[in-house]
Amino acid sequence: MREPPAADHKSPAGGSAALASRWPLSPAEARAEQERLAPLVIRADRLGPVRRVAGLDVHYAPGSGLAWAAAVLVDAETRELLESALACAPLSFPYVPGLLSFREAPAALSALALLRPAPDLLLVDGQGLAHPRRFGLACHLGLLADLPTIGVAKSRLLGEHAEPPAEAGGWVPLRDRGETVGAVVRTRTGVRPLFVSIGHRVSLETAVAWTLRLCAGRRLPEPVRLADRLSRAHPEAPRPLVPPAGSDPSPPSAGRAGPDPPAGPPR
Repeated sequence: MREPPAADHKSPAGGSAALASRWPLSPAEARAEQERLAPLVIRADRLGPVRRVAGLDVHYAPGSGLAWAAAVLVDAETRELLESALACAPLSFPYVPGLLSFREAPAALSALALLRPAPDLLLVDGQGLAHPRRFGLACHLGLLADLPTIGVAKSRLLGEHAEPPAEAGGWVPLRDRGETVGAVVRTRTGVRPLFVSIGHRVSLETAVAWTLRLCAGRRLPEPVRLADRLSRAHPEAPRPLVPPAGSDPSPPSAGRAGPDPPAGPPR
């Protein structure tokens, strides 16, 4: 194991000692760490007034060995973009379904730490409680950053559900092994639903309500949609912090991306 990535936020409610462990290097160690941390996830509302909402998404750069994470900050009322950041980190953990947070969290936490001010609520493109060990990417990031967090996934990882109502706003429970682990939410009439689950410090009802509130007629909540677009707008390789003599200055591999993210195909 190695040292875990740092999150530039408050210590978790469960105490920093509970999270003090080395970062797993093998799938067996990672599964054990998920089982150790899963009970620390708070499944009830522990959030104050929500004025700023962040979205996070991670994209892999083919052939580069890098993960690029995008974090955006929007106004909770107007959904106006306030801040955005893009960061990269080496892919130091293998691709194993169910363990993606150990592959993506370092870049995601780096991007999140660049947002100023810190968000009041975080939406992550990925699973939260709807995970075999009840500890998906949204749970992991929420716990490490100590932020109220919601998992918003485009596809189902596990569980069973009825067909949600066809109209926007309708939803049905997602259940796995006799437990409700999320919600299948129709965010736009006649469009494929999203799979919403608790990340940390929110109830499922609150997670669904905020997801719908931030969609504004689109399939994806605005913070997630913008983060998805920005995460794909990365260079092929990280740029040097100090450009070589005689060359044009280049932006660093991690930094604020400005008020307007580059355009890209929505999903």
